[in-house]
Amino acid sequence: MSANERDLIVGGQAVIEGVMMRTPNAYAIAVRKADGSIVNTAARLPKWSDKYPLLKLPVLRGGAVLVQSMGLGIKALNYSASEAFADAEETKAQEVEIALTPAVIEGEGDFAGLTGAVPGLFPVPTQPRSKDELKKGGTSAALGSIIFALIFNVLLFVAAPLLLTNALFIAAGWAVPPAVTSGTTTSAAADNTTSSRAGTNDEAWYSGVWTKVRTYLHPVRPSVGFNIIDGLIRMTFFLIMIFSFSLLKDIRRVFQYHGAEHKTVFTWEAGLPLTVANARPQPRQHPRCGTSFLMVVMLVAILLFSVIKFDSLFLNFLIRIALIPVVAGLSYEIIRLSARKEGGWFFKMITKPGVWLQNVTTQEPDDQQLEVAIEALKESLKLEPQPADPVLAPLS
Repeated sequence: MSANERDLIVGGQAVIEGVMMRTPNAYAIAVRKADGSIVNTAARLPKWSDKYPLLKLPVLRGGAVLVQSMGLGIKALNYSASEAFADAEETKAQEVEIALTPAVIEGEGDFAGLTGAVPGLFPVPTQPRSKDELKKGGTSAALGSIIFALIFNVLLFVAAPLLLTNALFIAAGWAVPPAVTSGTTTSAAADNTTSSRAGTNDEAWYSGVWTKVRTYLHPVRPSVGFNIIDGLIRMTFFLIMIFSFSLLKDIRRVFQYHGAEHKTVFTWEAGLPLTVANARPQPRQHPRCGTSFLMVVMLVAILLFSVIKFDSLFLNFLIRIALIPVVAGLSYEIIRLSARKEGGWFFKMITKPGVWLQNVTTQEPDDQQLEVAIEALKESLKLEPQPADPVLAPLS
């Protein structure tokens, strides 16, 4: 392996019975079929920054990477599902409806163009369907998966933490509510009086409940403390999701392939030949994994949402969604800077929680799983431009 080749930063993602590996200019997906054979697909990555020069600018490039990596992750999951279930489908005479189950997308941080994982839930097929259906419905299935993932993740990781934090601040008396007019105050007092009277009427029991709901939904202007608690609740939801999924047999196998991906990346970075024997003793926790930078994303979100805030729950909810690309872009720049000195104290500090979490999100792979990860990386490397092939430049 030449020195130029070793400079290539590689990353990837665990998929169903396989691994997607990404190099700066290409990607490849390798999947173990039910009959034991390995199939793969590979392609060069589109250069969005060449077509849209603005995407080379700091912050904007991070947002573009988020969109591209999410699309590539969904594509890899759909390909792996179709191949992993292909043999089972051929043995069934009748068509089987698709069943959807959540899967955790985990990925390696690729600072030549891939920030890392997209934490959240994505539906993937767990039962076979006909190849004709897969061909006809491939695009719609991918689009449906993305829409489902966006809605579910927004509700779970944006709406729920915001509402719970708002209610907590009201209940604890920590809130500094926006200024209200005397007319509004009078109206609220009237509502409370009406509510107390309605409490004696069984038919109007819901009046008191609605008054309490309105009280806890009274908008609290987000402060740094508000956003810290909001971030902690969001992180708690994510940890519960990760630990719960780790108990499922199918997701555990995905985590094993995640470990195989990390061991393969370590083998490459050590300059060793890509063999199972060389990959087996490598660590399965990688400091550049996407989970290692959850702390960075959380801190950036806390600071940003403490600056841009409104006296309205709905507007605060909308701004959290609208600023997701900005949070991703700022996090990307911090990660790029810190990654230049992986041995430095700052890099170790921000990645330590994520490295610990990888004790759950990665599991020890077997040799067959390592073989799949190695093939994915080899196929991706084949599409990287050689020194005499100036067709592609490294991703910005």
